Amino acid sequence: MSIAILDLGYGNVESIRLGFARLGAEPSLVKDAASVGEVERLVLPGVGAAGYAMERLRSLGLIDALKARTRPLLGICLGMQLMFESSDEADTLCLALVPGRVREMTAVPGRPVPHMGWTAIEDAAPKSDKDIGLVNGDHVYFAHSFACDDGPATAARVTYGTPLPAALRHGHLWGAQFHPERSAEPGARFLKAFLSA
Repeated sequence: MSIAILDLGYGNVESIRLGFARLGAEPSLVKDAASVGEVERLVLPGVGAAGYAMERLRSLGLIDALKARTRPLLGICLGMQLMFESSDEADTLCLALVPGRVREMTAVPGRPVPHMGWTAIEDAAPKSDKDIGLVNGDHVYFAHSFACDDGPATAARVTYGTPLPAALRHGHLWGAQFHPERSAEPGARFLKAFLSA
């Protein structure tokens, strides 16, 4: 099985690579359209700004290749947000692989923005075609100021002032708003489930 991480020159590429390496997988780093189509499993990393990330994808000629992909694709943090149609962040048009918009989070008492730290998973998908290796009560690590719209693709939620999608599963698409590579055993289970998809 081949797995690769898109190396867009930003983000958490090395920590994601180490997260998979702890499971015995050895991801390569790629940044060309041919590899996007050929590799069995692909990771779109996170951390950074939506506008800059989309411009990097555009400048590397990767947008059409990502849209045409039918094999498992995992977006992590910003990578999950880029799968949606658009983002409040600089009013950015995204990949439109999943319906919905990414919206700026609003701070409420006791819930500052950005949302940083460990939060418990709720509404985790049962053992089914949406199984993502997480169970209710798993604590996973977040660091984000924008949140995706809730919808049919949501496979797990957290409550942070309001319910938010923590993970998605939509056909061959996987997403984690949290950082599985920094989320200890629950994060490892999530990555392992993706490797088995």
